[in-house]
Amino acid sequence: MRWFEVTVFATEQSQEIIANYLHELGAGGVSIEESWSPDKPRDTSLGQWYDKPLNDIPAGYAYIRGYFPEDSDPDAVISELERLLPGLPEFGFDAGEYKLSVAEVDEEDWAHAWKKYFKPIAVSDRLTIKPTWEEYEPREGELIIELDPGMAFGTGTHPTTALCLRTLESAISGGETVIDVGTGSGILAIGAVRLGASRVLAVDLDPVAVTSATQNVELNGLHDVIEVRQSDLLGVLREGEAASRAENAVRPPVDIVVANILAEIILLFISDVMEVLKPGGIYIASGIYKNKEADVEAALLAAGFDIIDKVREDDWIAFVAGKPKGDAE
Repeated sequence: MRWFEVTVFATEQSQEIIANYLHELGAGGVSIEESWSPDKPRDTSLGQWYDKPLNDIPAGYAYIRGYFPEDSDPDAVISELERLLPGLPEFGFDAGEYKLSVAEVDEEDWAHAWKKYFKPIAVSDRLTIKPTWEEYEPREGELIIELDPGMAFGTGTHPTTALCLRTLESAISGGETVIDVGTGSGILAIGAVRLGASRVLAVDLDPVAVTSATQNVELNGLHDVIEVRQSDLLGVLREGEAASRAENAVRPPVDIVVANILAEIILLFISDVMEVLKPGGIYIASGIYKNKEADVEAALLAAGFDIIDKVREDDWIAFVAGKPKGDAE
C-alpha cells in the first residue's frame, strides 16, 4: 500500500499540537524527528543509550510527518494546515518559519524503517521499555514493557510519556484500578500494571490506537487485566455502557486516572475525571507545555482538585492532582 507523507517543518514546541492536527485531518500515523546536534544534551541518568545519529535539523525545529491513505487528498490537507498553522499563537504556540511538503511512500518505508532508531530505554529506576524486535537481558527487579507502537503514539522517548510513567511509579502502591485516557500505544496502561495496578481500562477515540494498544497488551500477556476500548471518558460514564462489559471490567469510581494528551484536550474533560475518581483518587495529567501550565492548574483548582505535585522535564509538565477525600459519591 502507498501513502501520502505530509511533512511539516516547524518548531519543537509546536510539534504536539501539529501532530494532533494531522491525526484530526485523517493521518493513519504520525512520526516526529527532532534536531540532534553535538550541543543538545542526551539524558543518560538512568543508563539510557542512544543509536540515533546526529542530523542537520536546525536546533529547536522538527519534522512532523503525517501518513495519509493513497485515496486521500493531500492538497486538501496542505490547504487546511495552511489555514490552521498561522492561528497557533492564539493557543500560545509558535510554529516558527514552518514549511509544508508532500511525498509518496511505501508503507514498508515508514512503518518499519524507523525501528532501527528505537532501542531499549530506561524511563525510571524500575521501568524499561523494550521494542519487541530487540534482544535485551533485564537486570534483577527491572520491569519490562514490551512495545511495538506501530502507527500509534507512544514509545516512551518523549518527555511527556516518561513523566507519566515516573509519576505512576510514585502513585501506585499496589492493587489500584486505573483509567488511561488517550492510551495511544497502550504504554501507560501496561506500565501501570507492571507497577502493581490490579486492573486498567485504556480508552482512545482513534481506531488505529485501539488496535495498537490491544496488540501491545497481548504482547505483554495482560489481556486479562487491561481492557482496551474505543471511547472517551464521557463514554465510560454513560449509563449502561459498563453493564455490557465482563464481570472483572474496570468500572468507575477508580483510584487513578492518567492522561497524556494535549493541554487543550485535558481542559475539556476535567469535570469528567472528578466524576470517575474515588474520593482521595489521583489524576495524573501530562502532555502540558509550559505555556499552558497556568491554565491547567486554574482549571484543576476550579473543578475542586488539590494540586499534589508538578513534575517537569524540559519544557513539559505533569500535574498530580487529588480528589478531596471528603467528596462523597
